[in-house]
Amino acid sequence: MTSAPEAPARQTGLALPRKEDAHLLTGRTEWTDNIVHSGTMQVMFLRSPMAHARITGIDASRAAEMPGVAAVLTGADFAGEQGSLPCAWPVTDDIVLPEHPPMAVDEVRYVGEAVACVVARDAASAADALEEIDVDYQPLPPVLDMERAIAPGADLVHADKGTNTCYVWPLASGDVDAAFSGADVVVTRRYRQQRLIPAAMEPRAVVCRPENGGYTMWSATQIPHVLRLMLAMTTGIPEQDIRVVAPDVGGGFGSKLQVTAEEVLLLLLARRLGAPVKWTETRSEGFQTTHHGRDQIQDVSIAADADGRIRGLRVQLLADMGAYLMLVTPGVPILGAFMYPAIYKMDAYSFTCTGVFTTKMPTDAYRGAGRPEATYAIERIMNELAAELGMDPIELRRRNWIGHDEFPYTTIAGLTYDSGNYEAATERATSLFGYDGLRAEQQRRRERGDAVQLGIGVSTYTEMCGLAPSRILGDLKYGAGGWEHAAVRMLPTGKVEVVTGSSAHGQGHETAWSQITADRLGVPVEDVRVLHGDTLVAPRGMDTYGSRSLVVGGSAVAQACDRVVDKARRFAAHMLEAAEDDLEFSGGRFTVRGTEHPSASIQEVALAAFAAHDLPDGVEPSLDSDAAYEPSDFSYPHGTHLCAVEVDTETGEVRIRSYVAVDDVGTVVNPLIVDGQVHGGLAQGIGQALFEEAVHDAEGNLVTSTMADYLLPSAADLPDFTTDRTVTPSTTNPLGAKGVGEAGTIASTPAVVNAIVDALRPYGVRDVHMPCTPERVWRAIADAKEGGAR
Repeated sequence: MTSAPEAPARQTGLALPRKEDAHLLTGRTEWTDNIVHSGTMQVMFLRSPMAHARITGIDASRAAEMPGVAAVLTGADFAGEQGSLPCAWPVTDDIVLPEHPPMAVDEVRYVGEAVACVVARDAASAADALEEIDVDYQPLPPVLDMERAIAPGADLVHADKGTNTCYVWPLASGDVDAAFSGADVVVTRRYRQQRLIPAAMEPRAVVCRPENGGYTMWSATQIPHVLRLMLAMTTGIPEQDIRVVAPDVGGGFGSKLQVTAEEVLLLLLARRLGAPVKWTETRSEGFQTTHHGRDQIQDVSIAADADGRIRGLRVQLLADMGAYLMLVTPGVPILGAFMYPAIYKMDAYSFTCTGVFTTKMPTDAYRGAGRPEATYAIERIMNELAAELGMDPIELRRRNWIGHDEFPYTTIAGLTYDSGNYEAATERATSLFGYDGLRAEQQRRRERGDAVQLGIGVSTYTEMCGLAPSRILGDLKYGAGGWEHAAVRMLPTGKVEVVTGSSAHGQGHETAWSQITADRLGVPVEDVRVLHGDTLVAPRGMDTYGSRSLVVGGSAVAQACDRVVDKARRFAAHMLEAAEDDLEFSGGRFTVRGTEHPSASIQEVALAAFAAHDLPDGVEPSLDSDAAYEPSDFSYPHGTHLCAVEVDTETGEVRIRSYVAVDDVGTVVNPLIVDGQVHGGLAQGIGQALFEEAVHDAEGNLVTSTMADYLLPSAADLPDFTTDRTVTPSTTNPLGAKGVGEAGTIASTPAVVNAIVDALRPYGVRDVHMPCTPERVWRAIADAKEGGAR
């Protein structure tokens, strides 16, 4: 027992440089493709060049005789053991759920579907052998257009199912017909969410090695725990015989929230061959066969009174599932169903989503997953309503949003928002943006008839994060819970190990979790080590997606730390010869209430627990604790994003002149990490607005399958961002955090497109399809001039 030293400074809220960066930025990473075990064989897949065809024959005899080739296998070889890739979110009781073999056996349903694989001693031998495999296809009609797919007599993606409609999912609240029938103004629009291709910095890669009677898989995955479970359920290999390791993972954005065909097939190959096997996708292979995102048609109507008060909202959605249902494919648009009303009060709301099968790569979660789509639709049509009413778009929002004194507030969609202050975020954003000055400049340019017009875009978004309360996920037919697990181990030297089920892939968990632990235990932040991403090291977890890590995973860490302190209190009371109730714990030290001496630090208690020489009766010699935290509800970040664009009306070129993002993500643990998340999210949201689109030809071939065809924005394409925050802590978790991983993506796309349309509204333009390329902007202007305004 010692005199009390100065307590460590509070870490939460400090912009600490990330612990992870030292090895990430100095080339010391362990990407899956860097992992080489003795005797590892390379795997390459032969993929279908047809969007829809029957396989009538495969001749792999020449390939099997090529030098260095260990095996050539087709779907028929795997048919008895490969099972069906899992869909964990069958959103309705009558959903059409086709079998999804990891390797096609007798029919292919999208370009890129695997039909055979070669296992060879090196990649060059495998590539040479692939070219010697002959596959005979009988072409079938491709199914590419969602509206045609659900029309009577349409060609079918799965003939045995008799329909291309996967499911119909409705949600209704209030009397929608009454809301619309008596409205002064009704605005109806169709918005197109183009198909997007996730492009993480690190491509997908898998290594699988048989060892100790089981299998260890290294995979560039966001979900090692879910993957382990699903591999066991799909293949029948006992779960305890499978270990999944997610080493350094270079981004995911939802694309690695998946159980992929390649992961299942490499496990089966390792079992079949008794040797380690490895596969790393090429970038073009990834563009074709990593699941895609968005791809929805949104028909939206809004009804309002003449003074702008919203009466009702109708949403009819067509969502392209692609050829099969992957892990959460059907649930992605359903996540958005609850967010169309956003921050606005209204009398009635109806939503219907129809999932549609097509012969394209399946869609699934992509940064924001359902919420960017919803935010885009409501924020776009709010601007259209403002224009119809001749009202400033911010003033219209102000008349309809939930006031800061109305929280908690249950929306028309049935969610209860716990906290927020839309007025404060908007006031801060308009001030930083210079809103009034830009509106004045816009007016001057319009009066002069400048060729380059100024547009101002508004997006006052919210989203549901912290996925999520397990009981609600169960109500929505999601196959898993939303809890998260953490364990905190006090080492004899007073250092701390934190084991988290949240598997990071670039977010900064190790730093943020260390800051939380340091504050809860009163230890130096550098004394904390965070362990994750290995089901042997961190056996329990629900992984990382949906902006849930800090809200759920961080709360689990905080709860486990609190339990460490509770355990330590019994030791400290014994050491200080005081009653537990008389002890106070602050800055890492126990003291007797009303005195400073004597005291015991948490490190001294940890050593005493390890030595176990003088334990209190009935106390085990350990402070180690764990927690499985279950949130009581979602959390709801919000913010106001404002974008100013200059649009050249002669060329269609769009230049973002300024962008202001004021976000309320609740309590901020590390502002440096938050800023990084917002910046990255803005880049992806702006990418959808201006640059990115997956395009298929009439035969179903992806024609944007390289980075030369699919335009991802670089830093040179983006403006400087002005970011700031307001803070209203969440009341649904002990940290007060709300989540930030997807905010920038959700908010920015409508802000940018609203700005473009705002610039062109005097020309009669009411919409520009995304991405708003110069050609599309120019054509929108030309069409409007010819009387074809859209």
